[in-house]
Amino acid sequence: MTALGRRQLPRDEPPRCPAPQLSVVVPVYDEEAVINRFHTRLAAVMDGLGLTWEAVYVDDGSRDRSLLVLEALRMIQPEVAVVSLSRNFGKEAALTAGLDHAQASGALIVIDVDLQDPPEVIPELVAGWREGFDMVYAQRRSRAGETWMKKTTAHAFYRLMGRVGGPVRLPPDVGDFRLMSRRAVDALLQLRERHRFMKGLFAWVGFPAKAVLYDRAPRAAGRTKWNYGRLFNLSVEGITSFTTLPLRLATWLGLATAAVALIYGGEVAVKALVYGNPVPGYPSLMTVVLFLGGVQLITLGVIGEYLGRIFNETKGRPLYIVGRHLPSAAPGPVAAEPLSSRAGS
Repeated sequence: MTALGRRQLPRDEPPRCPAPQLSVVVPVYDEEAVINRFHTRLAAVMDGLGLTWEAVYVDDGSRDRSLLVLEALRMIQPEVAVVSLSRNFGKEAALTAGLDHAQASGALIVIDVDLQDPPEVIPELVAGWREGFDMVYAQRRSRAGETWMKKTTAHAFYRLMGRVGGPVRLPPDVGDFRLMSRRAVDALLQLRERHRFMKGLFAWVGFPAKAVLYDRAPRAAGRTKWNYGRLFNLSVEGITSFTTLPLRLATWLGLATAAVALIYGGEVAVKALVYGNPVPGYPSLMTVVLFLGGVQLITLGVIGEYLGRIFNETKGRPLYIVGRHLPSAAPGPVAAEPLSSRAGS
């Protein structure tokens, strides 16, 4: 593994098989209870497509036995590839690692392992790709097993991104579950920013896209890793990655506060001239001080968020570090381009 996130194969790694036509990228983090069940359903669907394929499982520093389960699965399933990251880098980095290591010559599919996104929808995604679309995303028609609060906040976030995302139009009710053509993936892999909001990056690269409606199922096993704190941080990543609107709002908030202060100062001056100069009340004074202090702290926080992003980008650290890579042995036609030229920097 080089410092820029490109792959460098160990000398003892066996020779590569020709590239398959489809790759399925599956990020994994503490999902030992569902991996085998997921792969059984995935293999049944993929074998029915009549195309050669591989499944690239990315273990994102799991603390349970997920990596051991994946290694055992690869021993009996030649289409399985395993990419083990040196620690937990987060789902966005794990997705990038999977896309970097996928060898498909035709298209790549991204799906979660928890079976909330049914593998049985994949044939519809492939059908859209065969129609000529470079991006075929699965759009949730219903979200079974999710709380009212999560559905409401997700709805609000997608609508907000639709309004403030500028040229990037984030499709509503769409997650990471999608199919991308090889050229769309190659374009995506040129984007090596450290703060990654993959849903926005998927939309940013453009290309003809199509939606496929599906019903999201409840989680098959285990617990979600996305609590409200992480979801809030992800929403901040999404907003700050694709718009400077928060900075503009901070400017307008400052101007509005200054205008209110000017009006209030004029009122105080008039009262002093007309009624004399009584001592202002302590409650009103504290209210004004706390309000102005809150506005200043909010503005500084917004500026600090963007400044922190600049700081992280200038460090130039890799997006992830691979601890171990076990490629698949899935047969297929020879790829038109070696992976090393696609990985980006």
